[in-house]
Amino acid sequence: MAEGILGKTTIWRNARLATLDPAREGLGEIDHGAVIARDGKILFAGAEADLPATAAADTIDCEGRWITPGLIDCHTHLVHAGNRAHEFELRLNGATYEEVARAGGGIVSSVRSLRAASEADLVSQTLPRLDALMAEGVTTVEVKSGYGLDLENEAKSLKAARALAGVRPVSVRTTFLGAHALPPEANGDKDGYIAKVADEMLPAIHAAGLADAVDGFCEGIAFSPDQIARVFDRARALGMPVKLHADQLSDLDGAALAARYGALSADHLEYTSDAGAAAMANAGTVAVILPGAYYFIRETKKPPIESFRRHGVAMAIATDNNPGTSPLTSLLLTMNMSATLFHMTVEECIAGVTRNAARALSLQTETGTLEPGKWADLAIWDIERPAELVYRMGFNPLWKRVWHGQ
Repeated sequence: MAEGILGKTTIWRNARLATLDPAREGLGEIDHGAVIARDGKILFAGAEADLPATAAADTIDCEGRWITPGLIDCHTHLVHAGNRAHEFELRLNGATYEEVARAGGGIVSSVRSLRAASEADLVSQTLPRLDALMAEGVTTVEVKSGYGLDLENEAKSLKAARALAGVRPVSVRTTFLGAHALPPEANGDKDGYIAKVADEMLPAIHAAGLADAVDGFCEGIAFSPDQIARVFDRARALGMPVKLHADQLSDLDGAALAARYGALSADHLEYTSDAGAAAMANAGTVAVILPGAYYFIRETKKPPIESFRRHGVAMAIATDNNPGTSPLTSLLLTMNMSATLFHMTVEECIAGVTRNAARALSLQTETGTLEPGKWADLAIWDIERPAELVYRMGFNPLWKRVWHGQ
């Protein structure tokens, strides 16, 4: 898609702004505000009384509506094939995860479906999920691989994710998650598979320019800290930033591992210790909170939100859209769940899908706040106060979505 219309200037006036500018208090609110964009970038975001003179501009009267930065879903597995609704039904009827897996379900089912799908199939199946996010003001989305689990199919998944930005006005960041699970053909050999991820798959993915970051799943049912470290060592040698699925089901010091590698983010974090939170704060690693998976798998251990607050860890929020544990395609509902389940504040929730989500993707200089020089990614809302974005369930107050000034 075009990155803004060359030379075009647009003014959104008569608006209330939640700039998320860290130099301002709270949400950085401006009651009588305006935004000017040219060539897809913000020139001005501030009080309408301070508007600079601008010639030949398209002017849009927002009639008192609120403008926030476009929303950012910073953790998804959006590209996948098929669904696992049948497994969900089995579990509702009393089947255990182990029983479902023995019957050919679980992640093996998703791997089988993705390997059988073409790149075009993956794009067409993913678009409805992406459209649902965009309809709620999402302008940037991260997409992980992790259901191919061999070079050919991991690359296919990442190519499909990249292709989404060619058919929709949205920014896409891709993450290589080869260290997600053990493929069936590995026959239980985790070390052997990790060696293949680190020594063969990751260098090839990097050489092809298919991934912006590298992720791994550090958990008893997935890979150990030492195994993840082998992947991260190779990522570091290649100059690629890392992220980590950490401490979701147990405390393996995943948060500290992520911090040791200067990870952009550590995600899930239900079992993260206070020491792990402190390590993340020192490293500047963002905590990505994922209430969809917590809710869907009926988890009871909540992430240590108060510990993150005390240590000053930036918190982002994301859908974790995936077919097995979080088939969630609403970032608005994700905010509500973060507030009701984890007692996050309105300010934390909105910052979590804008400013801090941008940090989790290393995009803080490009998007996530309404500041001059950043992309004109806007969400314009029919609301009376920002709390409505967190308060409502199943209601979408989006009036206009603007990506790169369009």
